[in-house]
Amino acid sequence: MRSFGIKNTSAQSVSWSAGTGEATNLQTSSVYGAFFGSSFNVVDQKKALNEICRILVPNGWFACMWNHRDLEDPIQKSIEEIIQSNIVGYSYGLRREDPTSVIESSNCFSDVKTIDGRFYWEMTRDDIIVAWKSHATLRRQTGSDSAFDKIIAEINSYLSSLKEPISVPYTTRIYYAQMIKEKSDLNAALYSMAD
Repeated sequence: MRSFGIKNTSAQSVSWSAGTGEATNLQTSSVYGAFFGSSFNVVDQKKALNEICRILVPNGWFACMWNHRDLEDPIQKSIEEIIQSNIVGYSYGLRREDPTSVIESSNCFSDVKTIDGRFYWEMTRDDIIVAWKSHATLRRQTGSDSAFDKIIAEINSYLSSLKEPISVPYTTRIYYAQMIKEKSDLNAALYSMAD
């Protein structure tokens, strides 16, 4: 994603740096917003929130967001049945859980607010299969490449019976909060003393 971002902003005044959610390598109080797009579930959330609290300017913003497929949609329900029949106890983990309590427990942010929005995305069968092949949560829980390939083949077989394009329903879920000014002032003071 970073390489695409660099390519897509090459003619613009944008600077890029390498880092992780837990260690951004950005300066203290240097950014107005820190946003996690479908990624807050794969970091150490407490460490990432401490880092975000460090790099945000006073009253800066934090947000994390995901696009969730509607698992009650008939097509998506059939895909879920394929997955569940191959992986007992399959779980989407943190990506489908509300992060409000972990955000609030950081004591860095004001009340967490949410935005939900539903949309449909028209996709070909091939596009859907490519998306499933990149699904890290599914891959991790299959336990082997052959088990993962079997699930992908079963999803592909099911989709081949459907007319294209296939309308996939999603809900975007965004959780956001503003940094508490007193916390950011304290962080700035602590980090300047450490320097």
